[in-house]
Amino acid sequence: MQNLRAEIQQTKPFSSPAEEAFLNLQRTADQLLAVEAGFLAGYELTPAQYNVLRILRGAGEPGHPCQEVGARMISRVPDVTRLLDRLEKAGLVERRRCTKDRRIVYAMILPKGLTLLAQLDTPMAALPPQMFAALTKTEIRQLNDLLVRARGS
Repeated sequence: MQNLRAEIQQTKPFSSPAEEAFLNLQRTADQLLAVEAGFLAGYELTPAQYNVLRILRGAGEPGHPCQEVGARMISRVPDVTRLLDRLEKAGLVERRRCTKDRRIVYAMILPKGLTLLAQLDTPMAALPPQMFAALTKTEIRQLNDLLVRARGS
């Protein structure tokens, strides 16, 4: 198993273990996201679009205000409006203005979006266990705990 310095062909040592952990996390996240993105590309979706569809499925019939969708995203995206535009153009979601406050726009998933998610549920659920097959369940729990702690600092 190669360490990060060897993978990126860096000859100098990292300035600190924290820097190495930070870069290791970025490298790992990039590789895991590439697997997810490659799979979703076959369905003409990006990981961010998939995340929006899941958020809206969870919201049920009323949907969520667009601002709420952005707040619930796993990875921040700079322009939720454009993301929703693409999903709306594909017939997967729709947006409606709130009748009580016209400044608020709700996004709702459409039946076509629900059907697509139903097709993706099983294969997407299989991806994380495949990606973390080299770790034991205990190591995965430890990793989760460490990542939560790192986000809290």
